Amino acid sequence: MTATGTGRGTGTIASFHLVRYADLGAMRHMAFDRPVLARTPGLVFRRLLGSGRGASMSLGADLRRWALFAVWRAERDLDAFLARSPVAARWRDEAVESWQVRLAPLASRGSWGGVDPFGPIADGPDRTGPAGTGPAGDCAGRGGPPGPREGSGPVAVLTRASIRPSRLVAFYRSVPAVDALLREQDGCLASVGVGEWPPARQATFSLWRDAAAVRDFAHRGRAHRRVIGRTRDEGWYTEEMFTRFVPYGSAGTWNGADPLAGTAASPGPRP
Repeated sequence: MTATGTGRGTGTIASFHLVRYADLGAMRHMAFDRPVLARTPGLVFRRLLGSGRGASMSLGADLRRWALFAVWRAERDLDAFLARSPVAARWRDEAVESWQVRLAPLASRGSWGGVDPFGPIADGPDRTGPAGTGPAGDCAGRGGPPGPREGSGPVAVLTRASIRPSRLVAFYRSVPAVDALLREQDGCLASVGVGEWPPARQATFSLWRDAAAVRDFAHRGRAHRRVIGRTRDEGWYTEEMFTRFVPYGSAGTWNGADPLAGTAASPGPRP
């Protein structure tokens, strides 16, 4: 486990789990895990997600790698899930690779399936935008503890969107340029495209060295700025959500390594 925080707070936290299996039989877990997760105490929001092959939203699917994004009433509920759930037990027993991270929410804008998973949460004065092909610079602060400052440690960003059918072609034509830009970013520690209903409901989860690295990608990348303008002017999305987190308590490997290993310490949830 990477020592990026050891807080044991009682407030809402999120978690992201990326699990790779040996064969395509893993697809069945997308169906069988849903009722188990629905009965999990303290799990207030969940999305089982397929994984793309690219660093951001794309049409290419990796059918052996799957993800779970979850929001928990308290950290102890996540601890109990990891210790006792048959889903987590299978990850340990059957996955050829798995990685997970705990996420203290800092700023969120928008909704997912008509739901705001976090309610009123925090943001600092630096209004950085998300990674991927969604709009950047729109994570408005809504009170609470301060968001990440430059030099304060790694930042995790989740951006997701429901794409209008009439805008799918334009959206996917824009992906290669943004994906190439994302791969070139020194401050991007890792990124993966995920989705709940390809090709129209897509998301990107990314890890960044610090808040300054997120800002640099969001506002200085020419390809990304162009896409930002088009999404707004042409109304690409019917729904979108952008959320920033402090990542901590990571465990396992993602493509052979923990991308948060060796990063500056980040605080966990406050008790």
